Amino acid sequence: MQRILSTELAAHAGRTVTVAGWVHRRRLLKSVAFLILRDAAGLAQIVATSAEDRAVLEALTEESVVEVTGTVTANAAAPAGVELTAPTVRVLSAVAVPLPVELHRPAPTGTLPTQLDHAALALRHPARAAALRVAAAATAGFRAALEARRFVEIHTPKIVASATESGANVFRLDYFGRPGYLAQSPQFYKQLMVGVFERVYEVGPVFRAEPHDTARHLAQYTSLDAELGFITDHRDVMAVLRDVVATMVDTVADRTGTPGPGVPEQIPAVHFSEALRIAGAPADEPDLAPAHERALGEWAAREHGSDFVFVTGYPMRKRPFYTHPQPSDPTWSNSFDLLFRGVELVTGGQRLHRYDDYTAALAARGEAVTAYEGYLDGFRYGMPAHGGFAIGLERFVARLLGAANVREVTAFPRDLHRLTP
Repeated sequence: MQRILSTELAAHAGRTVTVAGWVHRRRLLKSVAFLILRDAAGLAQIVATSAEDRAVLEALTEESVVEVTGTVTANAAAPAGVELTAPTVRVLSAVAVPLPVELHRPAPTGTLPTQLDHAALALRHPARAAALRVAAAATAGFRAALEARRFVEIHTPKIVASATESGANVFRLDYFGRPGYLAQSPQFYKQLMVGVFERVYEVGPVFRAEPHDTARHLAQYTSLDAELGFITDHRDVMAVLRDVVATMVDTVADRTGTPGPGVPEQIPAVHFSEALRIAGAPADEPDLAPAHERALGEWAAREHGSDFVFVTGYPMRKRPFYTHPQPSDPTWSNSFDLLFRGVELVTGGQRLHRYDDYTAALAARGEAVTAYEGYLDGFRYGMPAHGGFAIGLERFVARLLGAANVREVTAFPRDLHRLTP
């Protein structure tokens, strides 16, 4: 008999069917025993009334994998209004050890470190699994939004010969006897691919060897990158980003039922200098601290009813060398961050696109052109004005779900202290 999923039971009322999954919970009453079975789609209730069937259910251990054949019977109190009766249970894989994390409770038991240590088990909890489904839906929305705007998906190297962005910390490795590094972003490659496809995007891991031990940082995370050519300035990039984020939110809602924030047709935007004033920061601050971001998030919600706010025009000295300066005042940049509920979610902006501008920018920062020859070579052959952005997937999901720590929505996080499992 072909196995069906728990969500399909209601369509088979009165028929004998087979389901399979994990023993989520047992409830042993005086005259009846219940088995709650969990599969990829949800929960199914199995009822045993005979002494023989009850004895089988009593012997089961939680998280054992079982196959159950029974009759689909209506019961308004059961999941989806049906349950399986007169069951025949076959154990496919028995669990004979104590569970370090209990999965039948509304939230997984154990501290977050315990859950991460036993991720193979903890990720089975419906809440933890649901967060990963949200991440999958958000990624699908990202792809759909860009594909609809003729972006082409690309795949760039994750082992590189030098730092992808000057000044960033990198993970060094031995590459056949010579130094190599894990890429901190696909930035250089996606810019060069604008010269091929005009509009490109990538979904992939990035690596940051930065000793941040916070609830919002990971040493490896998933970056949703996009780059587009033939723009006027960074505002064209911001317009695309707004539509991408809106599609991500809508796709998550459609696929998972998770309600998301409304994304305004025009996300409020403030220049960096004004952002400092709103946040109560000194006028000479070179960057926004987390407290400043929170203050700006509160301001956007209060003044504009928006969970999102753009901060534009960051000081050039705090932006990478490839950032295009603001034409009216090169102290500032044609760049932006998008804050989501008071946390930086996206960094982006307009890039330089002329070779001579790159050599001048590197010289001004005291950096050698030779270190970037492979990258700069692409700008010798004609590159349009272009710009792009990068979204941190785990941070997006954490803010969307209200998780206090990005590790709660990451399957196997890598951070300052964790390299396993």
